[in-house]
Amino acid sequence: MRRALVMLAMLAVLVGQVLIGPAWSAGPAGAQAQGGRVALIGVPGLHWNDLTPSGTPHLWALAGSSAIGSLSVRTVGNVTCPYDGWLTVSAGTRAAVGYACGAPPKPEARGAGAVIPDYRYLIDVAGQRTAGTLGESLKAAGQCSVAIGPGAALALADQQGAVGRYHASPLQVTTADLEQCRMVAADVDDLVAPYLAGEPDRLPKVADKLAPAARREALRQADAKAGALLAALPAGTTVLLAGLSDHGSVPHLRVAALREPGAEGRLLGAASTRRDDISILTDLTATVLDKLGVAVPSTVVGAPLRLGEQGATVEGLKSADATAQTMRSAKAAYFTALAVFQVLFYVLAFLLLRRRKGLPWVRRAAVALAALPVTSFLVNLLPWDSHLELFGGMALWWAAITALALAGPWRRRPLGPLAVVAAITALTLVGDLLTGTTLQLNSFMGYSAEQGARYFGLGNIPFALLATGTLLATTVIAHRWPGKVGVGAIVVLGAFAMVLGGSGMGSDFGGVIAFVPGIAVTALILSGKRVSLVKLGAFCVAGGVIVMGFAWLNYLRPPAEQSHLGRFVGQVLTGEAIDVIWRKFLAMISTLANPNLMPIVIAAVAFLVYAILRPEQASAGVVPAAFEHSPALRAGLIGTLVSGVVGMLVNDSGAAVLSMALALAVPLLLATGIGALRREGGSAPGVGEQLAGVAK
Repeated sequence: MRRALVMLAMLAVLVGQVLIGPAWSAGPAGAQAQGGRVALIGVPGLHWNDLTPSGTPHLWALAGSSAIGSLSVRTVGNVTCPYDGWLTVSAGTRAAVGYACGAPPKPEARGAGAVIPDYRYLIDVAGQRTAGTLGESLKAAGQCSVAIGPGAALALADQQGAVGRYHASPLQVTTADLEQCRMVAADVDDLVAPYLAGEPDRLPKVADKLAPAARREALRQADAKAGALLAALPAGTTVLLAGLSDHGSVPHLRVAALREPGAEGRLLGAASTRRDDISILTDLTATVLDKLGVAVPSTVVGAPLRLGEQGATVEGLKSADATAQTMRSAKAAYFTALAVFQVLFYVLAFLLLRRRKGLPWVRRAAVALAALPVTSFLVNLLPWDSHLELFGGMALWWAAITALALAGPWRRRPLGPLAVVAAITALTLVGDLLTGTTLQLNSFMGYSAEQGARYFGLGNIPFALLATGTLLATTVIAHRWPGKVGVGAIVVLGAFAMVLGGSGMGSDFGGVIAFVPGIAVTALILSGKRVSLVKLGAFCVAGGVIVMGFAWLNYLRPPAEQSHLGRFVGQVLTGEAIDVIWRKFLAMISTLANPNLMPIVIAAVAFLVYAILRPEQASAGVVPAAFEHSPALRAGLIGTLVSGVVGMLVNDSGAAVLSMALALAVPLLLATGIGALRREGGSAPGVGEQLAGVAK
């Protein structure tokens, strides 16, 4: 066993060095030399559906001569107001004023410049210590800037809230004004202003407050001001266009465009998202500084925008937002239905198994239920952009996996269906990690583009499914080849999956901490060793050490190429890590009251415990029969529970991790037990001590 654990650590180090992360270049977005003039035009609330040749001719022409992409404007909350959007550009990291917000504050004129009133509140009270990073960086480099409008002043202000040159409107500036400095930022707020009318301090709590005609009129005014500014800009200015905020209660992907030589017709993305067509607000901060030849501070979490392939179209970007909206609008209903299916299954299984009736149907239902989660990823192999296509595609995959698990020659073996479903789940996620995580983006079990939480790597729920699928599938190998071969398979394949998740491909911090003890506990039990709390704690520490090793290697990369693993090391060094950990802890605690997740946990755990302690009363001895048929499965289930519980405690998704691990593992356990009973021709009562490994 000691050799197995040493092998696990060695594999983590060796494979981690290879897979620590693809080298995403964060160089300039185009071929233009650094040190030119840059103009950032922010139009809060602007998304690609707004742009038309007749309704917004100036913005349409700008997009036509630019690289274009989708911009996630999420800062701290689910929706982003103009104040928080501009503040995030200023800080270079996700920032928020700390209360319900709307428009940025209006500056007070001071000579040629202006001062934002009560600006130090953001730093001293609201805790936004990086506010003013963009302005301070420009000032330290000896660069002046021109701010036009309140949001632009907020973005370019130094840490005292001062901007050197300020104009209230794009209609007030001339080319001579703009030639004074190499940095220009303009807040064209005509589109979002009507949404804030009457309550300028908060976004409306409806999806869209304006009627279509009123929105078109607001767009016309915004386009006119943007056109006036574009006409006044000195020749050769690099132009950034950004829809810097949301306009209501529903988050959207917004407009991002970059006009410079060689950019026309290309996609616009960033190394921060590892997507050729998606960027985030903090990328604007990094891009501005990079284009001006100013060093990007290490606190800036974005990366300079980068040009992708030719062939970018406005229609394609409209479709990207529509896809994200389709997924977002159905997500709550999906998880509610999943919770209902899970609870209903355990209730019906309890009633049928107590009466020794319907065992074949319970087995089929269990396999079908376990096959459901992976379909949320596999559906992205098919084209879809409507709810009908989305759920229709998932239903096709669901039927195919269930049929494969129950119709092949392996169906007669108790572990056959488990092996099929667990292996498909694990291999799907491994394949996704190896090919750029295209299946997790815009999936129910993965992450959504407009949410802005993650764009690459292994999400928390996918981690739970990968860990569970890997542990269960490898225990089938250990069942077939017990002894050193089985233990070695669990350690080697488990370590490979764990490294994929924790390296730069997966960039999953908490997953490694949870996966290591799951692998180690499974291997220990199969080796006949006793698992103690001390050993379990040591395995968790080992997982933490391994993931910090991944994080340190990632931290050694240039700042623009770091994932959140590397940035966490930087936060540890600057003392910001405590705030990050505390926020994640609060997020984890909040999931314990989730009405969709906790019923799955409660129902699965209650059924499992009762089925073990009262096997004949609860389940006709199904669970003990499964353990008796395959001691390796018992080890794999315990390892899965360990990973699920630890994963719940160390991830901000909390109960989601444990609930999805149970949603896959427990139905497959019951399917195996029923298969074992049917093979033996009767029931096989057992006792709860079997789960703890105590002799009967």
